[in-house]
Amino acid sequence: MRAKQGTVVSIKPKRPPAAGSGIARLSPRLRIVFGEAMRLGPGKIDLLEAIGRTGSISAAGRELGMSYRRAWVLVDAVNKMFTRAVVTAAAGGSQGGGAQLTEFGLALVTAYRRVEARTLAAIQEELAPFDRDIAQD
Repeated sequence: MRAKQGTVVSIKPKRPPAAGSGIARLSPRLRIVFGEAMRLGPGKIDLLEAIGRTGSISAAGRELGMSYRRAWVLVDAVNKMFTRAVVTAAAGGSQGGGAQLTEFGLALVTAYRRVEARTLAAIQEELAPFDRDIAQD
């Protein structure tokens, strides 16, 4: 069974802080290190989401301002992190190729975004006492 194209995971904190507050401007940049050369972070997750939307590694790369080669190298790296495929791809040609986020890949993206949302909530809760002391940009 394959994941549906166009699936987007939305993250929203439970109680958003007041607009303009120091806490409202905070955002986590979460990188999960599985091993020395295996890292999963916001760039790879953004790419996986773009593949889910576009059905193409090339189109996903263009959407994110990266070359096809760079996008393909990142997809290959993510696929090598797990024993199951995260993205499947069909070769291009006259009938065109394509790529799909697998069910496993969709679950991975969803889990990452959920961890990111929980991290944001923890940051907001723990740093709330310092809100007034966060300098403006």
